[in-house]
Formats: sequence, structure tokens, C-alpha cells
Amino acid sequence: MERPSPGPTPSGRRPRADAARNRSRLVAAARNAMAADGANVSLERVARDAGVSIATLYRHFPQRDALIEAVYQDEVGALVAAADDLRARQEPVVALREWLLLFVDFLDSKQGMSEALGTLLQGPDALFRDSSDRLASCVDALVRSARATGRLTTAIQPLDLLRAIGGIASVSPNVDWKASAERLVDVLLLGLGADADLVADRSPHPGTTP
Repeated sequence: MERPSPGPTPSGRRPRADAARNRSRLVAAARNAMAADGANVSLERVARDAGVSIATLYRHFPQRDALIEAVYQDEVGALVAAADDLRARQEPVVALREWLLLFVDFLDSKQGMSEALGTLLQGPDALFRDSSDRLASCVDALVRSARATGRLTTAIQPLDLLRAIGGIASVSPNVDWKASAERLVDVLLLGLGADADLVADRSPHPGTTP
């Protein structure tokens, strides 16, 4: 059942905050449904899990593709925001490491969404190109910050870090690939000259909260 919301504004529209909450719930519910059901994700289930009506779902996402794209873009947006947050509050090499571990989590989510993404009528290529550009900018800024401190002594094309980690996910899509990718993050940073104490004995899932 759809949760009650404040009455309409004088213009006849619900407050923007209410609409934003509904949209966020729908995207979160769709993400979980896509991970569980893949290409068979049910819009009725998404609406039910989000606690809204199917009419509300279609008001935000008139086409099924729009909802699938929104889930993927939300994942990318969270990763982009995390890069700014980590740069602001962490030592640069630590910020780079933690973001790369979050990138591993992103790849894991992307694999869970792969079947649904494959059903997009126009295909996922344009969506992937846009996200690749945004993530390349993030890792480039993080690497430049780390190199400016002198803590990385070997030059590398920042995008190559993402390609190396992504290669693990594509070549070994099994239950162990994620742990291998997380270990690869430290191998890459140590190979670039990072101090061992900056990458050793840290949680493999640091997150972005203090």
C-alpha cells in the first residue's frame, strides 16, 4: 500500500520532497529486485517493495528502461560522490585505495544488474560510455592527488587501474573474483610505490563513512 503523503500544494502537485522520497524508494527497490530476478524483474514487485502504487512508479518512470537506467546511474553517482568525499577527508593514497575498493563493489553490483541492463531497448552501450567517462575523471583526480604527495613514485595512466580491476571481474566471474580484485588493489598500489603501511592491515570494505 502506498504510504500517505502530504496534501497537494496550491498548484495541485505534491511537495518535491515527497516525490524525491518516492523516487529514491523505487530506485532502491528496483536495485534489489534486479539483483534477485535479473531480466525478469517485476515492476509490480518494485512498486510493492517501495511502498508505492504502480501509478506512482509509472509517474516517475514511464518506461521500464528508464527505471533500469536510473538504478545504474544511481550506482555511478554514488561512486562519483564518494570520490569527492574521500579526497576531502582522507590521506590521498588511502583515499585512492578506498575508492578502488568501492569500484570493486560497483563492479559486483553491475554484474548483478547485467541481465536487466541487457534488456534495454537501445542497449547499454551509451549508458556504459557515459559512466566510463565519469569514473575515469574520478580516478584521474585521485591519482593526481596521490602523486602530488610523493607517495606514488611510479607513473601510470589512471584509467589502467580500472581496466586491471575490471579485467578480474570479466575473466573470473565466479565467487572468488571479488576477493581477488580487492587483493589486486593493494598489489597495484604497492607496485606504484605506495608505502606498505598505507595499504596493509586495513578493512577490505572501508566504506565512505568516518
